[in-house]
Amino acid sequence: MLDTDTSYDSLLAGAFGPTVVIDLAQDIILAATPEAKTLLADHALQGSPFARFVADGMDTFVVFITEVLHRGSAWTRQVTLHNADGGPLQSEITARSLEHDGKEMLLLHVLDLESLDQHAAEVAAGNIYNGGLIEWQRAQSFFADLERENQLILNAAGEGIYGVNADGKTTFVNRAAQEMLGWTTEDLLGRDIHAKIHHHHLNGDHYPSHECPIYQSFRYEQVNRIEDEVFWRKDGKPIRVEYVSTPIYDGRQLVGAVVIFRDITERWENERRLREAMDQVAALRDQLEEENAYLQEAISIERAHHDIIGRSEAIQGIITQIELVGPTDTSVLIHGENGVGKSLVASAVHDESSRKRRPMIHFKAGAVSPEKIESELFGQVRGAFAGALKDRPGKLELAHGGTLFIDEVADIPIELQGHLLDALQNREVIRLGDDRARSLDLRVIASTSRDVDREVQAGRLRQDLMLHLGVFPIVCPPLRDRPEDIPILAAHLLRIACKRLGRKVPVVTEGAMKKLQQYHWPGNVRELANVIERGAIVSQSEKLQVEIQTDVVHGALPKSTLLTEAEVEQFRRLNIIACMKEAGGRVSGEKGAAELLGIKPTTLYSRIKKLGLSEEDW
Repeated sequence: MLDTDTSYDSLLAGAFGPTVVIDLAQDIILAATPEAKTLLADHALQGSPFARFVADGMDTFVVFITEVLHRGSAWTRQVTLHNADGGPLQSEITARSLEHDGKEMLLLHVLDLESLDQHAAEVAAGNIYNGGLIEWQRAQSFFADLERENQLILNAAGEGIYGVNADGKTTFVNRAAQEMLGWTTEDLLGRDIHAKIHHHHLNGDHYPSHECPIYQSFRYEQVNRIEDEVFWRKDGKPIRVEYVSTPIYDGRQLVGAVVIFRDITERWENERRLREAMDQVAALRDQLEEENAYLQEAISIERAHHDIIGRSEAIQGIITQIELVGPTDTSVLIHGENGVGKSLVASAVHDESSRKRRPMIHFKAGAVSPEKIESELFGQVRGAFAGALKDRPGKLELAHGGTLFIDEVADIPIELQGHLLDALQNREVIRLGDDRARSLDLRVIASTSRDVDREVQAGRLRQDLMLHLGVFPIVCPPLRDRPEDIPILAAHLLRIACKRLGRKVPVVTEGAMKKLQQYHWPGNVRELANVIERGAIVSQSEKLQVEIQTDVVHGALPKSTLLTEAEVEQFRRLNIIACMKEAGGRVSGEKGAAELLGIKPTTLYSRIKKLGLSEEDW
C-alpha cells in the first residue's frame, strides 16, 4: 500500500459526508473523511485504489471523470459502487477537479441515496406523528395539491416522460419528450406510441411490440432499465436513448406503465469516439511492437555485407538502376538465383526512396506455411479462425507509409495472389474476420529465383500480378558470371568474419584467390561468405586457408566423402541435367530420366522445379 502525506487531509477542509481525494494519475485515495470509511466499510482507505469500489460501468466512470476535467465539476448516478464487503450502494457521485503539488486530483463526494430516502421517510413520519391531526391534514392537502399540479411537474422535468395504458395507448406526454421526439400531444395521445417512436431497430429490423421492454412492463409487471436503444423522431431521424419503464397500478390492478427517458446521443457519440481512439492507440501500439520486432531482427542478424560491392559492369548497372528507380514509388521485381543478394538490392532501393524513414517490412513467403500466409499478409481480428486470439496487423498494414519486400513471391499460393493484387490496386486491406477496409500507402518490392514466364505458363503465378509488380525489373547475375567481383567481395567478407570471430585478418594469397575465382559458386555470394568464414576459422597462419571441392564443378564426386549443402545441390543439379540429356529431355516413360534415376516422375518434376532448371539447361 502506498504511503500518503497527511497534508492532503487539508484538501478535505469543509467537506461534509463521505468524501475522498483521489490521485488520478495513480488511482490512489490520498485522503478520506470518516464518513467515507464507514460508507465503504474500509477504515484503511488512504493509499488504496478507488477503482476497486466501482461495481460495474468502469467505462461510464471514465467518461464521468473526463466530464469533470472538462467542466471543472459534475455529478452522476450512472456509476454503481459497492463497499469493501461487496454490498451494493445506491449513490449519487459529485466531483470536482483539483491541482495540488503539481498533481491532478479529484475531490469526490458520495451521497448515499438509500440512507437519504430512509431519513426523509423517517422525518415525514415523525412530523406527521408529532403534529397529530393538523399535520396529517396538512400532509393530505400537500399531496392533493401535488396531484393537481402533476402536469406542471411533469413538464418541468428535464427527462422525457410518457405514460401508456394497458392497451398500449398513450395517456400523457411531457414537454421534454415532445421536444426530444418532435411529436406533439395531438400526434400521440390515444395512439399506439410504439408504432410511432419504437417501431424499428437501428439496423432497420422490425421491432415487434411483444418484444419491447416497455410493453413487458404492463403485461408482465416488470421494471425494465434499458441503456442503449433508439426512439424515432417525427422527422424520421433516430435518437439514442436510455430509459426506465415501470408498471403503474390502481390499487392492485395493473393499468399501464410510465416511461422516463433521456437523449444520450451526444454521450454515446463521445463514448464511441473514445472507444475508436482507444482502438487506434491499441492498433498503433501493436504496429509499433511488430515494427520494433522487425528492427530488432534486422539488427541481430548481421548481413554478409552492408552495401552492394562489386566493380563488374553487371553490378555497376544494378547500382545505376537502383539510383534511377529508388526515389520513385514504382514497383520493383528482382530476379536472381538464391544467394545473389536480392534482399540487399531491395534494401538499397528502399534506402534511396523518401520512405526510408520507415522500416522495410520483409515478408519471406517461402518461410511461412501456406495456410498461414493469408493471415501473415492481410492480418486478422480476434476470433477470425481457430487460434486467432488477438487482433494483429498483417505485413501489408505494417508497411503502410513504407516499403513491403515480398521475398520469393512465387511461393504465395495462386489462390491468394488475386487477393494480394486487389489489395495493391485498391490500396486498401481487410483483415481476416473483419469487414472494415484500412487504407494502404506502400511501395512493393518483390523477388523471385524462378523463371517467371515458365511459372505463369504452368499456372503457378498470375500474369496480372507479375505485370503489377514487375514495372521495373532488376536482374542480379550469379557470382560465376562476374568473377572480377570475387576479390573485393572476399576481402570485405573476410573483414566482417574476422571482426565477428575476434581474429586477425589473414592474407589472401594469389593461389587462394585463383581457387575462389575458378569455382562455380552454385550458392553464389551466400556460399562465398560461408567459405570465407570457414577459412577464417581453420586458418592457423597469416595466410587464408581456402577449402573448396572444385571437382564438383566438373561433374565428379570430390575425393573427400564429406560434401557441403552447396556441393550436394550442385552435384544433384549436374546429375539431373546429365540424365535429361541421356533421356532426350523426357522425364517419364521407358528410358525416361525418372527411370534412369530410379525415382518417380513426380519427384523428378519437383526437383527440376526446385532447382530452377529448364530445357535450355539440357
